[in-house]
Amino acid sequence: MVKKLFSQHYSILKYLVRWSLIIIPVAIAIGSMVALFLWLLGWAIHYRFAHKWLLYLLPVAGVAIHFLYKWYGVSAERGNNLIIDEIHQPGAGVPKRMAPLILVTTVITHLFGGSAGREGTAVQIGGSIANLFASWFKLTDADKQVILTAGIAAGFGAVFGTPLTGAVFALEVIAIGRIQYNALLPCLIAGIIGDLTVAAWGVHHTQYHIDHLAAGEYFNGQHLQTGFLLLGKVILASAVFGLAALAFSKTIHAVKSISLKWIKTTWLIPACGGLIIIGLTFIIGKPDYLSLGVDPEYPGAVTIVSAFQHGGADAFSWLWKLIYTAVTLGTGFKGGEVTPLFYIGATLGNTLATLLDAPVSLFAALGFIAVFAGATNTPLACTIMGIELFGSEYAVLFGVACFTAYYFSGNSGIYSAQKIATPKITADE
Repeated sequence: MVKKLFSQHYSILKYLVRWSLIIIPVAIAIGSMVALFLWLLGWAIHYRFAHKWLLYLLPVAGVAIHFLYKWYGVSAERGNNLIIDEIHQPGAGVPKRMAPLILVTTVITHLFGGSAGREGTAVQIGGSIANLFASWFKLTDADKQVILTAGIAAGFGAVFGTPLTGAVFALEVIAIGRIQYNALLPCLIAGIIGDLTVAAWGVHHTQYHIDHLAAGEYFNGQHLQTGFLLLGKVILASAVFGLAALAFSKTIHAVKSISLKWIKTTWLIPACGGLIIIGLTFIIGKPDYLSLGVDPEYPGAVTIVSAFQHGGADAFSWLWKLIYTAVTLGTGFKGGEVTPLFYIGATLGNTLATLLDAPVSLFAALGFIAVFAGATNTPLACTIMGIELFGSEYAVLFGVACFTAYYFSGNSGIYSAQKIATPKITADE
C-alpha cells in the first residue's frame, strides 16, 4: 500500500516537473511577444489620435492586410479557429509566421482606425509560439494538444492581466460543455508566467472600479449581498447581454457572408469595409467607436472606462460599437473580438442601469464580462475574470450574469471551430 502510494506521488511529481520545464520557457516567450504587441498597439492608437487623417487611409490599409495574408499567410487566415481545430485534431500544424503576421496586421488595423480588439492576436501569438516549441521538443500529438491549450492560456492571461481567467478560458473555449482537465496545470502555469512576463517588461493594464453599493441595496446578511430586487434586475439585464452577444456573433458572420456573395474581387472587400467605417464616423460625428475603445481620443469620449460612470455612454453606444466591429472584422481586418465585446457590454450595462434604476458601475462591470461570456460560451472563465478585474465582493452577481448570458446567447459563438460537446439544453427541454 505504501509502495503504491509512493509510486503515485512520484508519478505526479514527475508530471509536475516535466510540464513546468516545458511550459515556463513557452510562456515567457509568449508573454514577451504579447508585451511587444501591447506596446506597439498603444503607440499605434495614440499616433492615430495625433494624426486624425490616418483614418482616410483605412481602405488602403485593409487592402494591404488582404495581400499580406494572400502572399504570406493563407494557411494562417483562419486565426483562432485554426488553433482550436488543431487542438481538436492535430494535423497540418499552426504556421510559424502566424505570430508576426497577426501582430503586424492588428497594429495596422488600429493605426488606421479599424474597430477591433487584441485577444485574438494574443491567442494566435500563443498558439503559434506553442506550436513552434512543440516541434522543438518533439512532443506527441497528445502533448501537442496540451501545449497549444497552454499557449492560449498564456496569450490570454498576458494580454488582459488575468492569469486565472486565461487558464480557465483556454480549457473552456475548446468545446461547449466540456473541460479537459489534463491541461489544467500547464494552463495555470502558462497563464501566471505569461502575465508575470508582461509585468516584468513594464507593461501595465487598465484598471476598472465598481462603486460600493449602498447598504439598502443588499439582502439582509453579510454573506448574501444580493437584494431580491437587485438580483431580478441583474437577471433581466443579463438576458439582454446574452442576446447582444448573439447579435454580435450573427452580425459578424452575416457581414462576411454578404461581402463574399456580393463582392467578387476579394481585395475590394476590406476597401469597402474601410469606406463604410469612414462614412459611419462622418454620420455619427465623433470617432468614439474606432479602434480599441479603452483610451479616450478627446475629453468626454465614450470608452470602456467612461461607461462605469453616470453619463459615460450614449444610449446606443453599444450598438454602434457592435456595427463598427462587425464591419471591421467581417471585411477582413485583423484583431480580436473580446475588447469590443467588453465595450459593448460595459456601455450596454450603462444604458440598462439607467433604464432599470440600477448601480451604473456594477451593471457596466456585469455587461463587460457577461457579453463576453455569451459570445465565447465561457461562463466560468468570465466569472473568474470579474473577480480578477473587479474584486470578489460581487462574485455571486458575476456568476448570475455570466451564466444567464451564456444560456441566452444560444449554441453559436464567435468561434466557428468551437464544438458542442454537451448542448446547453437537451432536445426534450
